[in-house]
Amino acid sequence: MNCKICKNDTTTLQDVAQKKAYQVCENCQAIMLGDNFLVTKDREKAQYENHNNTFESKGYVKMFEDFLDFFWDDLDINKTTALDFGSGPGPVLSQILEKKGLHVDIYDKIYQPKKVFIDKKYDLITSTEVFEHLQNPQEILMQFKKQLKPSGLIAIMTLFHDNNSENFLKWWYRRDPTHISFYTPKTFEVLANMCGLKVLKHDNSRVIILTSLK
Repeated sequence: MNCKICKNDTTTLQDVAQKKAYQVCENCQAIMLGDNFLVTKDREKAQYENHNNTFESKGYVKMFEDFLDFFWDDLDINKTTALDFGSGPGPVLSQILEKKGLHVDIYDKIYQPKKVFIDKKYDLITSTEVFEHLQNPQEILMQFKKQLKPSGLIAIMTLFHDNNSENFLKWWYRRDPTHISFYTPKTFEVLANMCGLKVLKHDNSRVIILTSLK
């Protein structure tokens, strides 16, 4: 099979225990769950609702604070428009951003499905714990590029895998049945180049910042 991202050949990685198979791309380092193993939309929503994504969860709030700290100095503080793409049932991040003085639109395919971002441009687009759920990440990044103002930032959070198949099969993050796509910083470099973007920086763990090509 060809990689859904870079179209190069992939190899199959079998998870015998869970009876799943992944396609592994050596070129862009993407790992994607085979289409035959995707869960239904109802199962996906039920999984999301198991999460404690509220201000009462101190760890959840701290995760967002650390996320923002990583790139906040790179953002022009005079700019005030943001889109939180994939806000989830409790839009905690958007409320944190509003407290910092930004005007924030939110979108979530399940909980806030109205596409408020159409015909708008943003200085900041955030997407946290979303890209691991996507079948076609290039399509979403192309949408982000369309909605991004010049010199704006795209801030993405998703855990990176270490490009080791043995470790991947032991990795807790992939055991969520709704997690279907896994990346390294190199994967996002390939995606960025395909979408007219560039990687500004990453933490080599879970956060990567993109911006438009000059």
